[in-house]
Amino acid sequence: MWNMLLSFSGLVALIQLLFLPFFPESPPYLLLQKGDKSGCLKAMKELWGEGNYHTEFDDMMKEKSVTKTTKIMNVLEVLKDRSVYPQLSTMLLLLLSLQLCGLSATANLQESIIPYVSLGVSICELISIIFCSSIIDHFGRRILLWGGYLLMALILVLLETSLLLSDQFLWMRYCSVILIFLFIIAYGIGP
Repeated sequence: MWNMLLSFSGLVALIQLLFLPFFPESPPYLLLQKGDKSGCLKAMKELWGEGNYHTEFDDMMKEKSVTKTTKIMNVLEVLKDRSVYPQLSTMLLLLLSLQLCGLSATANLQESIIPYVSLGVSICELISIIFCSSIIDHFGRRILLWGGYLLMALILVLLETSLLLSDQFLWMRYCSVILIFLFIIAYGIGP
């Protein structure tokens, strides 16, 4: 029943993809990243209804003034900073737990190849983390979420097709592996 399980995940991703454009941008993103005060207040009203949000707005303005003096670090600088090692190790444990999710087994591969697929999954996770951390400030979360869900839905449709055809064409199993890698990269960049 792997096919049904993967199809369900694709359906959920498609529903999220359809509704995401109707949600407003995040107020902190609008204020802190874009510098759009009126857009921030408008998004607060859309998300939380009518009310007085001056306290929350003032808190975000304080955060903005603090972040102006904060240096934005690239990936290599973060890896060299020992103060973030606890957070990095927690994130690494979460990413390594994806190895136990069974994605490698869905491609219906020979057992001798599965460790290499698991290694490929880890490399894809690393690529997506580095790539996402480099582009998130430029594009914003909304575009990355929307694009990630769109790519995930498309990849799941292709993966479902390749799994259905894998018994007829043995090379489709390797296409499934590539699609699994692409799915993980899309998930890491978006959601």
